[in-house]
Amino acid sequence: MRVLIATVTAGAGHLAAAAALEEAWSALRPKDTLQRVDVLDYTPRFFRKAYSQGYVKLVEHAPELYAAVFRRTDNARLVRRLSQVRRTLSLLPGRKFITFLRRFKPDVVLCPHFLPLEILGHLQSQGRNWKPPYTVCIVTDFEAHALWMEPSVDLYCVAAEETGVRLVARGVAPEAVVATGIPVAAKFSQPPAPHVARRQLGLRDDLPVLLALSGGFGMGPVAKILGALDQTGCEIQIVVVCGRNQTLRRELAARDRRHPTHVLGFVDNMHELMAASAVILTKPGGLTSSEALALGKPMVILDPIPGQETANADFLLERGAAIKLNSVDDLPFRLHRLLGSKKLAAMAEAARALGRPGAARAVCAEVLRRMPEV
Repeated sequence: MRVLIATVTAGAGHLAAAAALEEAWSALRPKDTLQRVDVLDYTPRFFRKAYSQGYVKLVEHAPELYAAVFRRTDNARLVRRLSQVRRTLSLLPGRKFITFLRRFKPDVVLCPHFLPLEILGHLQSQGRNWKPPYTVCIVTDFEAHALWMEPSVDLYCVAAEETGVRLVARGVAPEAVVATGIPVAAKFSQPPAPHVARRQLGLRDDLPVLLALSGGFGMGPVAKILGALDQTGCEIQIVVVCGRNQTLRRELAARDRRHPTHVLGFVDNMHELMAASAVILTKPGGLTSSEALALGKPMVILDPIPGQETANADFLLERGAAIKLNSVDDLPFRLHRLLGSKKLAAMAEAARALGRPGAARAVCAEVLRRMPEV
């Protein structure tokens, strides 16, 4: 079988989901021809830069504008009316990707981003010399925006039952939707025990660990968070991950802190860092939240991006796996009340109940169960 995993560099979560799917499929069917690609690698440089960096710049410098666009486009009827326009616009920069598709001839395509779906939809609508592959949409947030909807999709794999309900209400056939969870790496299925993780990471075992995350691109008020933590009288130790933002890492590492603080850049052992932690301070991206839930870790949500992260935050808050701060200034007081409390234990239990550490394998198994014989 020929399998394609097609994603896009627009936020780190889509890439992480694609990697998790590749890992899971390879484990289930090691003899298949499997390729993972970034669609943007097949587009002109100006488009690639605008698409990948434009998202980051927009949510960082004009979040209100991003929120307005997000709300305006989250309309299933509008998306259906504009489907041909979307497909045409995606085709213009994606001709090289189409050439690759025709050459690779995948039997199944897994898409943890909606851009490849639009290109595949265009090819299917043309119908000339093209055998449509079995197309799977993997929604990487807890709420399915209308842009994820594409008539060419055979199967939608979603984060939770509630996510699927939104799609069905908007016209997707119920039998085409399955709640698998958002794919995370296999290492989140077998994390080390907290005390083992702390020892492996060189952290003290007598102080609770607060893990502060800024996302893969180092966004969010991390400097303000550390400043607020300096004001708390709680006995804690802090690990902060700055992602690929080396400027932020250098700035934070250069300052003295009241509590033991470890400032890291991009990491590949997030499962160990989360396992060692008592609380995770984070923006509620779909992948980060899913990783935390897979390990049963409570979250303190700060500064969600208006749009998908706000929806993710609502999902986590409603189910008791997180609390949300409207201001970083509230952190010392809220943290003092939270650490060691029954509330924290209840949040951890709620997170554990929501966690789907085997989501990547579940997606692959569901696809293999449903797709026609090749």
